[in-house]
Amino acid sequence: MYEFDSRVRYSETDAQGRMTWLALMDYFQDCSVFHSEAVNLGVEVWTDAQKAWILSSWQICLNRMPRLGEQVTTQTWAYGMKGFYGYRNFSMNSRDGERMAYANSVWVLMDTKKGIPVRVTKEISDAYGLDPQLPMQCSERKIMLPEKYEEKDSLVVPSYFIDTNHHMNNTRYVQVAMEYVPKEFRTMEVRVEYKKAAMCRDVIVPHVTIEDPRVTVALCAPDGQPYAVVVFLKA
Repeated sequence: MYEFDSRVRYSETDAQGRMTWLALMDYFQDCSVFHSEAVNLGVEVWTDAQKAWILSSWQICLNRMPRLGEQVTTQTWAYGMKGFYGYRNFSMNSRDGERMAYANSVWVLMDTKKGIPVRVTKEISDAYGLDPQLPMQCSERKIMLPEKYEEKDSLVVPSYFIDTNHHMNNTRYVQVAMEYVPKEFRTMEVRVEYKKAAMCRDVIVPHVTIEDPRVTVALCAPDGQPYAVVVFLKA
């Protein structure tokens, strides 16, 4: 397990002084990067090896959002590696040990030169170590798309959405999708399935379906093929 302590910053909060979903997901994503760096399998190592961990899906569940200035501990650990897949949990806890948010995620180890998945070796698995899986009701990795949707205005992927893998960062898909969630909708769970990486200047066409208690946003290429599908769920 890897963990780091922090304090909720003003720049990470919404109009009510609570941490935003985007900030929460950034904490989880950063924690996984820190874990890799701590076991000497960081970004530079993977870049030199022409490999990268690519997020396939995740499910983030919320008990409550931390408040401005609150002390938080963010944790992550791998609980399984099989074939070219890696399985990872996350948790954000208060100083008193209250679990405020938690997540399950599925990753694929990719050969970035050939564009194909590669097997996770025993050396890689041993470096991360495996801990028990977090007890939670895990959703299916693949998300069923609704038949009916409303097509929204297209947008172009800006350069500041691009990360070291040279494509749109995982959390930015959710940032875009959240713009189509009604203000009165109180999101308590987010599910994401990543299908195809969006690059800088790619065009995204959102397909939005609102069916209580969920909002589904498929972020698609102009030909209708999804880059990612994001589902927001009420309690």
